[in-house]
Amino acid sequence: MCRNIRPLFNFDPPATDEEIRAAAVQFVRKISGYGKPSAANQAAFDTAVTAIAGASRTLLDGLTTKAPPKDRETQAAMRRARNAARFAA
Repeated sequence: MCRNIRPLFNFDPPATDEEIRAAAVQFVRKISGYGKPSAANQAAFDTAVTAIAGASRTLLDGLTTKAPPKDRETQAAMRRARNAARFAA
C-alpha cells in the first residue's frame, strides 16, 4: 500500500471528506502510475477519484468497532517516532 495513505477509521473526530479524497487521489495515482495525469486522461482520473472516495466514505460509515477512538495527535507522534528511528543517521 502507498505510504501516504493513512488509516481513516475509528478516529475522533471522524475522517473528513477532504482526508478521504486525498487518500483516493493517492490510491489512483499509485495504480495509474501518474503523479499528474495528462489532459487526455484527466477526466478518467477524476472519475476514478470520485468513485473511490464515495466507496471509501460508504465503507467508513458502515464499519463498527468496540475499540475506543484513536487520537490523531498520538498516532501522528507514533508515526514521527517510527520515521525518526527508520531514517536515523
